[in-house]
Amino acid sequence: MSTFRDVLSSAEAPLVGLWNASGSALAAEIMAGSGADLLLVDGEHGPISISEMLPILQAAAAYPVTTIVRVPWNDPVIIKQALDLGAVNVLVPMVSTAADAAAAVRAARYPGAAGEREGARGIGSALARSSRWGRIAGYVPDADAHVSVTVQIETAEGVANAAEIAAVDGVDAVFIGPADLAGSMGFPGRASAPEVVAAVDAAIDAVRSAGTPVGVNTFVEADADRCIARGAAFVFVGADVTLMARGSEAAVARLKQSSSETDEY
Repeated sequence: MSTFRDVLSSAEAPLVGLWNASGSALAAEIMAGSGADLLLVDGEHGPISISEMLPILQAAAAYPVTTIVRVPWNDPVIIKQALDLGAVNVLVPMVSTAADAAAAVRAARYPGAAGEREGARGIGSALARSSRWGRIAGYVPDADAHVSVTVQIETAEGVANAAEIAAVDGVDAVFIGPADLAGSMGFPGRASAPEVVAAVDAAIDAVRSAGTPVGVNTFVEADADRCIARGAAFVFVGADVTLMARGSEAAVARLKQSSSETDEY
């Protein structure tokens, strides 16, 4: 199975992603079959436990989509569980410093031989779906080839440290979250504020200067266009829950409005 790192390196155009925030495997299958390049399974804000991730991953596996699991926090236990469950690509939120990024990478890596790079992931692959219960030959020594780590910048401190975060060994991509960034900057709920837009653009530039792919969460079409034009390698453009919410509202609104106008006569 290709990692997000592999997919990014071979991409000929910016990748487009959707979210599975509902925790529904059926919704994940619908999103995965949409033609999107990426599917983000949100274990941070979505009602998704570790065990509930499994049917979501299984549902998406039937489609040519790269699935990324966002863990709830930069926690080595949670990262280990997500990887052992079979997540190939993890997204770690609220990374604001190079030390935070290094901790995420360390949690996703097995310990190396003496003198090699540091790793803290517990070795239980024979018991886990990650190695298909020992059926992937050489999984432990080759585990880095089966895993990718993306870190999420979503604070003003993270923007200031973006180049250093992107340069951390083992960080395969950086994802910028404008919503929390806006809150961090004193503009909660106002991701379109000029100051926030400028910070997002600055983070894109800083990450790209380190030679690391960068993506942005862009549910507004104009934001997606701007970020791609600036050099974003991937954008996420919608979530199952928001598409259902806005789509259902739109489906009802026309007839409700028509009925209201008729009642006036």
